[in-house]
Amino acid sequence: MAVLFGGIDVGSLTAQAVVLDNGDIAGSASIGVKPNPLDSARTVLMAVLEQTGLEPGDLHFTVSTGYGREQVQKEGLSQANISEITAHGKGAQWLLPSVRTVIDIGGQDAKVIRVNEKGDLEDFVMNDKCAAGTGRFLEVMARTLGVGLEELGPLSFQARNPLELSTRCSIYCETEVLHYLQRGADKADIAASVNRTMAERVMALVRRVGAQKEITMTGGVAKNVAVRKELERLLGIRLVEYRVDSQIVGALGAALVAREMGGGR
Repeated sequence: MAVLFGGIDVGSLTAQAVVLDNGDIAGSASIGVKPNPLDSARTVLMAVLEQTGLEPGDLHFTVSTGYGREQVQKEGLSQANISEITAHGKGAQWLLPSVRTVIDIGGQDAKVIRVNEKGDLEDFVMNDKCAAGTGRFLEVMARTLGVGLEELGPLSFQARNPLELSTRCSIYCETEVLHYLQRGADKADIAASVNRTMAERVMALVRRVGAQKEITMTGGVAKNVAVRKELERLLGIRLVEYRVDSQIVGALGAALVAREMGGGR
């Protein structure tokens, strides 16, 4: 009989859950968060259980991570909780054993994590004081430009004369973008400058932690093709990619730790 392990990751904008069947991902789900972290955790966990035809009691051990991790454990939806840093490092290195540096950009923070060959944390640096290096920054900029968040990356590739944003503060950047729009600047040119600014902000974190190859990205911003391309240009290397949705990596890492804690192989 299979021994199943669960991971729940409740972030600021999205929530994910993963079910691990020994060495394989049996199922995963991702949703937009609800006002209450517990509601997010319950909903996303039930989504992945329904997908896999399982019941909550079928999970041998579950670990939570993300902003709501302690509350999720307290209410009995998980038996333990771990930091997002540990979860993303574990998940990324399990998917790609050659990975030693993980760039995780979420809705409200950005982290650069360095791990060893076992996926254990060696060092990290985090930005949670300024929105300019987070998914929230891109969300605000997309709304200001009047485009969908998923359009912001592809739109950059249409730029002919990318503009300069003189400030890295998200509030002032929004004002500057509005000023460019009022002057009739092309949206593609503005989008290119926004994505470049984002990449430069994250690159400052990469330099602080002393990144080692191979390097990959996790989190929702990993789906922004322009930010990825700008980071690759700044790093001078190709970021390695994996076969799963970049947003489930934290939940996967939590499930892997659940397997370790629960006595799985």
